[in-house]
Formats: sequence, C-alpha cells, structure tokens
Amino acid sequence: MKQQEFFSTRWALIISVLGIAVGTGNIWRFSRVVAQNGGGSFLIPWVIFLLLWSVPLIIAEFAIGKYARLGPIGAIGRLAGRNFSWMGAFIVMVATGIMFYYSVVTGWCLKYFFSAATGNLMQVDNHLDYWNQFASGYLPLFYHFVAIGIVAFIVFRGITNGIEKFSKVLVPALLIILFGLFVRAITLPGAMEGIKYFFTPDINIILDYKVWLNALTQNAWDTGAGWGLIMTYAIYMKRKEDISLNASLIAFGNNSVSLIAGITIFSTVFAFSSVDAMQQISQSGPANTGLTFIYLPKLFGQLSQSIFINSAFASAFFLALFFAALTSLISMVELATRTLIDFGVGRRKAIIFVSVIAFLFGLPSALNMNFLINQDWVWGVGLLLSGAFISFAIIKFGVNKFRNEVINGFGSDVKIGKWYNIIIRYLVPVQAVMLVGWWLISSITWDPEWWNPFHSENAGTALFQWMLVITVFIIFNNYMYHKTVENSK
Repeated sequence: MKQQEFFSTRWALIISVLGIAVGTGNIWRFSRVVAQNGGGSFLIPWVIFLLLWSVPLIIAEFAIGKYARLGPIGAIGRLAGRNFSWMGAFIVMVATGIMFYYSVVTGWCLKYFFSAATGNLMQVDNHLDYWNQFASGYLPLFYHFVAIGIVAFIVFRGITNGIEKFSKVLVPALLIILFGLFVRAITLPGAMEGIKYFFTPDINIILDYKVWLNALTQNAWDTGAGWGLIMTYAIYMKRKEDISLNASLIAFGNNSVSLIAGITIFSTVFAFSSVDAMQQISQSGPANTGLTFIYLPKLFGQLSQSIFINSAFASAFFLALFFAALTSLISMVELATRTLIDFGVGRRKAIIFVSVIAFLFGLPSALNMNFLINQDWVWGVGLLLSGAFISFAIIKFGVNKFRNEVINGFGSDVKIGKWYNIIIRYLVPVQAVMLVGWWLISSITWDPEWWNPFHSENAGTALFQWMLVITVFIIFNNYMYHKTVENSK
C-alpha cells in the first residue's frame, strides 16, 4: 500500500508533532508532579531521563513510522517479526486508554475557559466547592462530547487540511499565550520564592525511588515518547525528511515549554501564598486537579483589583491549556483512526467508529473521578512497557542495522553515532525493568493489598489490566499481523 498523504513541509511536520508533545502534560500534569516530588529534586532525574529515555525513543518513533508506513501494530510486527504484533497493539492500547479520559480533561479546560472568559470564575467564593459541583454533575459529559466532536472534525479532514492546518494555528497561539503568562508571572512580587523552590534540589528527596519513577513516567507523558503517536505522524513524513534533528527539536522544545509553564505556575503560587503554598499545590484529587482547577483560579482573582484583568489572565491560561489538550487529543484520535485504516477500514468509517468509542469509553471517567484516577495511573505507568516494547522491536530488527539504514538513511542531515546502539540495546530496557521492578517490590513491601485489582492506584490494578489486554492481543496476534503487515505488501 503506497503512502498517499504527507505533511506539506518540514515546518508543518515539526509544528504538528510539537502539538503532540506540548499538551496538558506540560501544564496540568508537570507542575503538580513537580510539587509532589520535591520541586528542584525532581528536575534532576527528569533531565536525565529526557536524554536517556525520551530523545532515543522519539528518534526511534520517527524512524519506525517513516520506515514502516504503518501504525504501531503493523510497524512493530514488521520490525520484530510476526510473533510480536501484540506489542504494537499494547502501545495502541496505552495511548487509546489515555485518550478515553484525556478527552474529559480537555473538556474541563474548555469549561474553565468559558467560565473565566464570562467573568463567572472570578466571582466564585469557594473554588473547591465550584470544582466539586462541576465534577460531580453531568456537565463533564457535555464538554467531553464537545471535545471529541471538535477533534473528530479535524482528524476527518485528513493530514494537510486537518491536523496540519489546525496545528499551525493552535501551537503558535499556545506558545504566545504561555510566554505572555510567563512574563507576567515572574514580575509578580514574591515570584522569586517559587522559582527558588522550582530549581533547588534536596539530596534526601532525590534518593526516593518514587521521584525517579515519576520522573520517567512524566518524561514519557509530556514528550510523547513511547505512545506511538509520533510513530503515527511519522507515517506522513516525506522520504527526504531528517529524523534525528526533528526528534531533538521536539524533545528539547517540549521540555522547554514544561520549564516555562512550571516557572509560571510556581511564581504565581508563591506570589500569593506562603505558609500553605505547598500544601495547596501538591494536594491529591481527581488526577491531582487541585493545582490547575482549584487553586490557580483563586490566585488569578488576586492579581489585581480589576475583575476584567483577572478574567483576561485566567482566560488566557485556560485557553492555552485547552489548545494544549486539543492538539494532543488530535494525535490520539489519529492513532486510533490510523490503526483501523491499517486494517482496511476507510478513514470516514474509522473516524466515526473511533469517535463513538472514545465518547462511550470516556463516560466512566467523566462521571467518576476515581475511575479517571485509576486510568491515569494504569496507562501512565504503562508507557514504561510501551517504550520497552519499541526498544525490543529495534533489537530484534538489529540495532546497528536500524541506526545505519533507517535513522541514518536517505534524507538524514545529522548522523547518529554508535552511542544510540548502547542506549536502545541496554539502557532503555534496563530503565524499564529496574523502575517497574523497583515499583513492584516497593508496592509489595508497603501495600498489604498491592494485589487488589480494584484499588485506584496500586500495582494490582495496573498488572490486572495490562495482563487482560495483553492476553487478548496475543490470542489475536497472527490475525493482526496478517491484516496489517501482510496485506500492506
């Protein structure tokens, strides 16, 4: 099957893939994970894993997508052999499992943007009650539906007329808004205390395994490494496009956005709070919504004496958050759609099916916050396995062959050296095994009910759901390989 559609230019490809990477993970998730893991202490393993996990896997995803011209199921099958298409299916499941609740979060951002833009959010006395009333009602269903509808329309229009065209507008707008918020935040009185917290490490906290586990999962979360999303967009790369340079631009550009967002949020928090700042911003909640949807609106209301100015600031923040969520959600829906296309389903039928399934399977997260917390936990940690499976596929294909023929092949501007072989063959698998093993041993040691599959966040619930889907995928492995790899020849 010959590839028919491509991104029109290199800029279009980069801006669209940056839309994958720059999402609510950089704002909604990054800041609260930093707050829960010691501020500056968290940044050290976070940077280490950027270099040893995210960058190598982003390079791998670009290369695999460009080489195979198939979604993760067919691509992993083509690289690793017919017995391992189930690994590609697991990668698809992780991204799709995140998509089901991510659309709900996208809807939250849209709701809060409208609330801020109308001035209602600035007139709220108790933001915790306001959040609880919204979250416990049926409005999240409506906004979940709207988010899926918007994304379905964009994906339905295809790569150049849909994803590319909208990314060219949404991503620059997002970056402009974030930079404006950044400038305002660092000029607030007391902002320096937040910046100091954000960049000051504590050696005792660094030695905690949870900080390293969270640093790796957050890297995967906010760069898109191991999701299969970049692999899917890379299907639409032109042959002359460079892989390694594009991947590096995406990885470092994305993490720069995370740092800007972190400085902005911590500057704002510390500017208006001293004693209870850390207690507020690190509180647990529905996927830790406390920082973004409960505490920050309260702070926005204290920026000035003018409700109009405060509303404008809050509106800009939640509009940026919505744009970030939307561009990432687009890639998740495209991944699921492309998977069906690889099975012979037309784009029109595929996007209709994906949209309906996304809405239906997102309903539990829209109605029950504990369910959303569970799914964020299960598939967030599942990204470790996804990354390991990509590494495994490259090892089966031949690491040196992959580097020389696929990464450094036609269109390569920057050649990748043998250091890449070491990272993919040894370091990525070791990181995944050590952290998952560390996580399991600690869970068994400290949690008497670690095995219980019905807890929101423990080892048992993750293992149960992973094993369930992996078993199903192994049963249908040969069918998936035949439909995606053999039928594409």
